[in-house]
Amino acid sequence: MEFNEKLQKLRTNENLTQEELAEKLYVSRAAISKWESGRGYPSIDSLKAIAKYFHVTIDELICAEEIVDLAEQDIKDSNKKYTALICGILDCITLLLFFLPVFGNPGDKGVESVTLFSITSISTWLKYLFIATIGITILNGFCAIIISNFDKLRWNRHRLITGIVLSVIGTMLFILAKQPYAGIFYLCILVVKGILVIKSK
Repeated sequence: MEFNEKLQKLRTNENLTQEELAEKLYVSRAAISKWESGRGYPSIDSLKAIAKYFHVTIDELICAEEIVDLAEQDIKDSNKKYTALICGILDCITLLLFFLPVFGNPGDKGVESVTLFSITSISTWLKYLFIATIGITILNGFCAIIISNFDKLRWNRHRLITGIVLSVIGTMLFILAKQPYAGIFYLCILVVKGILVIKSK
């Protein structure tokens, strides 16, 4: 008997609905439905909670091959979660662009390195565009860090994709605006994110 059949049998023997079991295990009803339909397995922690609630051993719930598959899936999920967290931290690091003198400002003695708020060689709307790009990147990073504390892989993936898109936009924006140091800063973050994403697969 497969895990999904065992779980369904244990639940029906206790006269529990999927929603009632979900409440007792602190998971969503959709998770119970997914497990019982054989479309996925619970995490190791959820599996322990199921075994404890029904007073059975994990070996009685799931066979050795399924345990190996489950452990491999947990490792992959953890890698994706930590990748999203690190990429979120990298997005937050763009805060430094508000304070580092990485912007070029033509002066009497050539081009001076100044902070974003001190630059005078660009139009006001372009300066606001720089501030907005950096601000949105930082906000995305904070959201990614907060979301990484939840077991929501889809949310993590959305923040990761958004962060990569923002890094591409930031790189292009600063290079096209002839601010190469800020562009290189964004490009370095983009390269690190790319490496992390490739390694997490």
